[in-house]
Amino acid sequence: MLPPRVNAYCVVGGRYHDMDFARVEILELLGEHPRIRTRVGEDYRDVEAILAADLLVTYTVDVVPDEATAARLRDWVGAGHRWLALHGTNSILKWSKPHKAWEAPRNAPLFMETVGSQFLSHPPIAPYRVEVTRPDHPLVAGIEPFDADDELYLSELHGPLEVLLHTRWSGETPLFVDRDWTTDEPRPVMYLKRVGEGEVLYLTLGHARGRYDMQPLMAEYPEVERGSWKNPAFYELLRRGLAWAARIEER
Repeated sequence: MLPPRVNAYCVVGGRYHDMDFARVEILELLGEHPRIRTRVGEDYRDVEAILAADLLVTYTVDVVPDEATAARLRDWVGAGHRWLALHGTNSILKWSKPHKAWEAPRNAPLFMETVGSQFLSHPPIAPYRVEVTRPDHPLVAGIEPFDADDELYLSELHGPLEVLLHTRWSGETPLFVDRDWTTDEPRPVMYLKRVGEGEVLYLTLGHARGRYDMQPLMAEYPEVERGSWKNPAFYELLRRGLAWAARIEER
């Protein structure tokens, strides 16, 4: 008798990132599991299809559901489902003319509470050290500390969170309204957020940008950026996260 089919829904879409690249990479990793069958969308509008899935995977930037859909997603997780949220899933971006900087409007509170954080800012992309907070946890066991050449997410946290990976950074981020990060404290890179009987696994790594992805702000971006997608440790974390979300070892 065949093992049961696992239905996944993957949301990949948004601004200023190479969504085509990320979508293909995520789908290839999902395709390593013959039991997983995946539907794909650019946002959360097909909420009925999402709620019919066994797991949700998201890689978005500045894409959030309305509050009614956010409530349904929270209830879906709370009923025992798992959600792997990647990179900019927790982002809302708006250019503030008075500040001449990017701001993060707090206008999706239920969504951000569900995923456990809201992106506020990041320093210029530069390598930073990712440390293993919980080396005993199966999702990160055996992962050695590594350098991530990625966007270092500075976020407003909505705990309680079980932090699995972290980094440390302090300073100012002048391109963002929330620019004062001078308090030196751990910054979560990967964490679990319990929601009822289910969980969200959030991994902030995964920046990717191609030549055309900053349009209309600029016609051509000067270089192709692949961030942590160049790092084997990142792919190992993705594989573990997808297997966790699909409960591959549990079914």
